[in-house]
Amino acid sequence: MTHPLTRLLAAALVGAGVAVAGLAVSHGLERFRLADRSVTVKGLAEKNVESDFAVWTLGFRRGGNAFDAVQKALAGDRDAVVGFLKQRGFKDEEIEVRPLGVQDLFAREYGSGNQPLRFNGTGQVIVKSPRVAEVQAAALAVDPLIQAGVQLGGEGPGSGGPQFQLRGFNDVKAPLLAEATRNAREQAEKFAAEAGAQLGALKSANQGVIQISGAAGSDYDDGSSREKRLRVVSTFVYELR
Repeated sequence: MTHPLTRLLAAALVGAGVAVAGLAVSHGLERFRLADRSVTVKGLAEKNVESDFAVWTLGFRRGGNAFDAVQKALAGDRDAVVGFLKQRGFKDEEIEVRPLGVQDLFAREYGSGNQPLRFNGTGQVIVKSPRVAEVQAAALAVDPLIQAGVQLGGEGPGSGGPQFQLRGFNDVKAPLLAEATRNAREQAEKFAAEAGAQLGALKSANQGVIQISGAAGSDYDDGSSREKRLRVVSTFVYELR
């Protein structure tokens, strides 16, 4: 039989242990809450920028039943296109002339003699230039080529008009991210002031992805817009004190 004094001492020790454990748990929760005092904010930045490079593919085609006639017509179209571009002020280094191609439709694996024209010929002249305004103006002034009998129109990207690019992306990237960072910090400081706290150090940052779209409102950049819209949403986590 256990002595009453022994039972009392055991109970006291158990009670002290529970109190110490409770105190430790209490302090642990407090440290967790203090360590978790932070605010997550998103910084938004948007900017419209001008394209700095243009690629314009002028495709043309001819059809006929005599190979030589089709090839000769294509060569004439090619010369007319190059002449038009030089009249518009484009230099040789801005003009790329692709080889002409003439296809015998009867000789194809699945070809037949039912084709109305035996030969199909195509050609391409490509303008590559940083003078985007001049390229856009030339693309709107091709009536003389059409009047001369050049059948413009081809297949592949850019055959419907100039494709505008932003090759100096890195030059505008840094200012855009800096603006997003400033925007996020302003929001964090405002939140801290309203919460009666002070903004502490930056704990983490995610710059996000810079989206490029057409300035006209399209959700993606298909290359047809000369003006681009850049948008970035960056995420930052700040400590609160």
